[in-house]
Amino acid sequence: MRKLSLIFFLFLIAQQVINACELCKENQPKALADITHGAGPSGTIDYIITWSAIIIVGLTLFYSVKYLLRPEKRDPDHIKNIVTHEYFR
Repeated sequence: MRKLSLIFFLFLIAQQVINACELCKENQPKALADITHGAGPSGTIDYIITWSAIIIVGLTLFYSVKYLLRPEKRDPDHIKNIVTHEYFR
C-alpha cells in the first residue's frame, strides 16, 4: 500500500510540473493550451508529423506486446520464448 501511495504522489507532483505555464497557455492552440511548453505547432505539416509519430509509436507498442506475449514461433528453444519460461514468471 505504501508503494502505491508513493507512486500516486509522484504522479500527482509530475502532473503539476509538466503542465504549461501561463505564457505558454496563451501562445498554444486551444487543443494544446495546458499540455505543452514552447511555441507549439505552427502549421499543418507539424500536425501531420505529430500524428504520424503517434500512429507509428502506437503500432510499434501494439506489435511488440503482441509478439512478446504470443510469439509465432512454436519451437520451445526459440529466443522469443525466453519470457515464457517458468523461471521468468
